[in-house]
Amino acid sequence: MAKVLIAGGGIAGTITAIALHETGHEPVIHEAYDRTAEGVGAFLTLAVNGLDALGPLGLKSLVKSLGFDTPRIKMRLGDGRELADLALGGALEDGTVSQTVLRSDLYIGLRDEAVRRGIEIRYGKRLADARETASGVLATFEDGSSAEGDLLIGADGLRSRARTIIDPRAPAPRYVPLLNTGGLAEGLRLDDEPGVMHMTFGKRLFFAHVVHPDGGVWWFANVPRKREPSSAELAVTTTWREDLIRQLAVDRTPAVEIVRATREIYRPWATYDFPSVPTWRTDRMVVIGDAAHATSPAAGQGAAMAIEDAVTLARCLRDVPEIPKALAVYEGLRRERVEAVVERGKRNGDDKAVGPVGRVIRDFFLTRAFKNLPEEDPNAFMWRHRIDWDATVS
Repeated sequence: MAKVLIAGGGIAGTITAIALHETGHEPVIHEAYDRTAEGVGAFLTLAVNGLDALGPLGLKSLVKSLGFDTPRIKMRLGDGRELADLALGGALEDGTVSQTVLRSDLYIGLRDEAVRRGIEIRYGKRLADARETASGVLATFEDGSSAEGDLLIGADGLRSRARTIIDPRAPAPRYVPLLNTGGLAEGLRLDDEPGVMHMTFGKRLFFAHVVHPDGGVWWFANVPRKREPSSAELAVTTTWREDLIRQLAVDRTPAVEIVRATREIYRPWATYDFPSVPTWRTDRMVVIGDAAHATSPAAGQGAAMAIEDAVTLARCLRDVPEIPKALAVYEGLRRERVEAVVERGKRNGDDKAVGPVGRVIRDFFLTRAFKNLPEEDPNAFMWRHRIDWDATVS
């Protein structure tokens, strides 16, 4: 049994802790904030490959209880022309389809389940430094405390401290020229079928919405922005609603009504990814999830990739006797896949960030592309992936 220090109590860190606990290890989550991320973040759609990976951990039914089925996607242009009506990521053998869930609900549900299983979570423990010792690893935190373990897992997100401890020359995240926002509209009744994601490549913005089974409308928008914004610029949102309405008004969609019916619009955040992080690990430290391979939301795979990482790493530490070798095997199983997903997300996102001339070209090619869809969905490799929990890793 190994004592495993986990930096980060988000989706990646908490599921990693649960998976390691299932395999007989002793995980301890060190969360940077004074409490977990309650009320933080928008919503996400969890693909079926991520849901399938949760099954052996007894978490699939929990996650399904927190969200709602999102089996289909309809895509159109801003002028109203429909491009496609497709399955959103297929279905598992038991009929499970993609689930849309509030990120904070997912955090809370996973945290409570981890605590129920006896996993320790320490709050206010932001990782400051770490070094390998003769018997394991020593981590120090910004509050001056420290912890020793056999292994440190960095699940501390896009701005990972663990990543730079492992490799001080690690690359910075790549800015994808899009801002993100969204919200939950209330008191608005649309004729849309609940659970069907509607996505519009608008004249100025990419806009998506889905009707919740209770009638509310969940939505997000991608706003092209060539120059990377500063934190101060993102904090200034006094005219955000008016700006969105102005840019959405040129399209034939219910987007303006939806934005007007939204009490609180999420403060915008920038989009980033990592084409490749050269160094994921040392003998006793490793990064997972966004810390290793953040992908654009256009891939629809961020949370699913974190879950796959967690389950795969737990299997490696279960079956491979020596920790350094287990980490090497883990990287060998994951690197090619996640980098392909990051690249696919970048390509999907490129169609959202175009100017007036680029939009005309984009709409022409999108119309042709969806009329002549290939037999094999180019995104299928992402959601068809399956992990065999019971198979031995060697």
